[in-house]
Amino acid sequence: MTAIAPPLVVKMGGSLFDRAPSLIEVFREVGRPVLIVPGGGKFTDLVRRLAVSDTAGHWMAIAGMEQFGWYIASHGVPATPVLALPEEVTVLLPYCALREADPLPHSWSITSDTIAAWVAHELSADLLLLKSVDGIHHRRRLLARVEDPGITPDEVDPAFIRFVFEHGLAARVVNGRHPDRVRQALRDEPVIGTLVDPRF
Repeated sequence: MTAIAPPLVVKMGGSLFDRAPSLIEVFREVGRPVLIVPGGGKFTDLVRRLAVSDTAGHWMAIAGMEQFGWYIASHGVPATPVLALPEEVTVLLPYCALREADPLPHSWSITSDTIAAWVAHELSADLLLLKSVDGIHHRRRLLARVEDPGITPDEVDPAFIRFVFEHGLAARVVNGRHPDRVRQALRDEPVIGTLVDPRF
């Protein structure tokens, strides 16, 4: 099944910086074509603390995503600035594509979560968000599925859920610190995490 699984957009959260090499190995092991959208992590933490305009902060943060992308590429992963479905594990360098399209509001309500959702929408692909949390919680309960587009959980940026619902995406939030869960998600197997899929 994995040999014919369609390409998947995978956002690798910045909090998983220390796990990047091992996650890359899991991607390669499973063999599914993956386009990695890098998070910002430590590269954008500084930007949040600076007194800059929303527009400056937006592009500085995306430049931070690009830095993480180059770090991922340093582990032997091909890097591309082009929005296209990959044939192998590839990392997107998002700055140029986003500068050209400028598709999202310049606000801290938009982070790499919604940027990854935009990439998945542009490529008509499903989305896997790898983070350092088990999924999306609501009222302290882990949700197997998000059914309310109006919730704004802490685990994703404030714009993410609504963007997914408005654009009819399938997205899953999984803890990237558990390699077994990442494998299951890449293989479209049942996995601990949260599904956001308004299509069904």
